[in-house]
Amino acid sequence: MRRTLMLSLALTAATSTAHAASTITIATVNNPDMVTMQKLTPEFNKKYPDIQVKWVTLPENELRQKITLDVASGAGSFDLATVGAYEVPIWAKNGWLEPLTPLFAKNPAIARSYNLNDILPGVRGALTVGGNLYAVPFYAESSMTYYNKDLFKAAGLTMPTQPTWNQIQTFASKVHNPAKGVYGMCLRGLPGWGENMALFTTMVNTFGGRWYDNNWQAQLNTPAWKNAMTFYVNLMKKYGPPGATGNGFTENLTLMSQGKCGMWIDATVAAGFLSDPSSSKIVKSVGFAKAPVATTARGNNWYWSWNLAIPKATKQEDAAFKFLTWATSQEYIALVARTKGTWASVPPGTRTSTYSNANYKKAAGAFSSLVLSSINSADVNRATKDPVPYTGVQYVAIPEFQALGTQVGQYLAGALSGQTTIDQALKQAQDAAQKTARDGGYQK
Repeated sequence: MRRTLMLSLALTAATSTAHAASTITIATVNNPDMVTMQKLTPEFNKKYPDIQVKWVTLPENELRQKITLDVASGAGSFDLATVGAYEVPIWAKNGWLEPLTPLFAKNPAIARSYNLNDILPGVRGALTVGGNLYAVPFYAESSMTYYNKDLFKAAGLTMPTQPTWNQIQTFASKVHNPAKGVYGMCLRGLPGWGENMALFTTMVNTFGGRWYDNNWQAQLNTPAWKNAMTFYVNLMKKYGPPGATGNGFTENLTLMSQGKCGMWIDATVAAGFLSDPSSSKIVKSVGFAKAPVATTARGNNWYWSWNLAIPKATKQEDAAFKFLTWATSQEYIALVARTKGTWASVPPGTRTSTYSNANYKKAAGAFSSLVLSSINSADVNRATKDPVPYTGVQYVAIPEFQALGTQVGQYLAGALSGQTTIDQALKQAQDAAQKTARDGGYQK
């Protein structure tokens, strides 16, 4: 009896130790989709009862700082982290992230049910470095054109599926009616690498521009950049709302949803908001088209995703991998649809199967195919007409770009507000980009 009791206690201790060894800590941004993921943790535990999950949920800027410090120092505080598309290739090259390709090879049963080939090719490619996948997407987006069909009809206009920037300018002039509170064009004017520069860099791409040539010589004071900036400034000064330098995604979404914009070019995620009668007055009149092009279609629509990645310093690799594959699976997407009561609420932009799902098509039929084609066409490895030494559509995937992009965004906003000339803004931007490449050691 005593021997049996001792054996039982030993087994209990061993089990407790095993459970403790399978506790993972996840750091994530506090947006609605990730909050839903946290709330669904009990569903994960039904599948993997031996893995306990702790959450660290933070605002985006604070999350970036905390995770960056942790993975760079190898502290190992987090076993799983939400990482943006901008950071993934940088952190992968720094050796801060665990490559996932070997983990899928080591877990063939998970790999079969997960089906990596179902992830949209462009999304998967943006998270692949040197042939290894370093993160999997939780949701992804591109950019597209929104327009008010009622205003277009009244002006006798027809929006093509693929508009050019010149057509956009013509359309803006026809529907612009500030006396009635309607502006022909709404675009991001708020300075920031993820605000005005996200939109403007895609415009530069289509005008044939780039941030750097293959020798890391800055290319901002060039005809392509001048043509793009001149076009942007003139378009917004003539047909944009007042105070445009204070308008980012949120402000323009409000203007568009209230019927005050003839057109708006921005993130594909806005399609759902503009189609929601609880927040939009233009549900029946909103139209959708591809992001505009100029002299080339290369890089006309951006790419962004929030992804799950495993920091290199984790001691819970297998458990983290199981959560990562669960939270980005087809199974999880269907779970969110059941929990929310609608397929329109599932994490978008990640899987081909979502866009072929009849229930999703019914919920998002007006825009789902266009969103899918926009995401598929966004290529972070070929976003410019001429070759470049970096990846990224609306950003340059180097650590210094957050500061550089915001600085150039301020120069762009200065030109838009009239505080400086376009030529002055371009010279300042060129000097800043050249200094960044030189100080960062990119120039050989």
